Amino acid sequence: MSMNGQIFVFSAPSGAGKSTIAEALMERFDSLAYSISHTSRPPRGAEQDGVDYHFVSQNSFKDMIEANAFLEWAQVHGHLYGTSLEAVKRQMSAGSDILMDVDVQGGRNVKNQFPDAVLVFLLPPSLKILEKRLKARGTDDPGVIQKRMAQASEEIRNCSWYDYIVINDDLEKAVLEAQSIIVSARCRRERRMDWVATHFDTISSASH
Repeated sequence: MSMNGQIFVFSAPSGAGKSTIAEALMERFDSLAYSISHTSRPPRGAEQDGVDYHFVSQNSFKDMIEANAFLEWAQVHGHLYGTSLEAVKRQMSAGSDILMDVDVQGGRNVKNQFPDAVLVFLLPPSLKILEKRLKARGTDDPGVIQKRMAQASEEIRNCSWYDYIVINDDLEKAVLEAQSIIVSARCRRERRMDWVATHFDTISSASH
């Protein structure tokens, strides 16, 4: 299937700053669509259905699994999360690049189905700082934070097979690094050759 858009997958341990960096990237780029995941967990704080997540019942989520409706899905901390395959294909066919915030299992599934997807792993400066950030959020009890920290150690091991690693020590620096990855991918030869062919009649001779 020929698609114009590019998938950018961002993965990170909970509390490393994915959401903040994703919001900054969405503000800085045109034709970058955020992939809103489905989840079986209830909303947290000021989260809104259709904005932060598509909140569905566990039974509805399982029905979508049975229908092969997800590009990727996973169970994380007792809740189900998934990305609609139809929504991703529709956005890419319209020429939009897709920004996806998924865990490492989801990143692997995306890469298997879309080998040209660009995978970016976002790291905190240290596990100690990550734990401090999780506590500062005030959204999880100590038991949940302990589980998230245990999961973080496991997740971080997977950064070795991602395409890029961004360290979120200074937020603006991390955003600029993530921004540079997207700009670089958009300038790749294979993304630009259709444009070149329509603007320059020497392309056939230059390609030999």
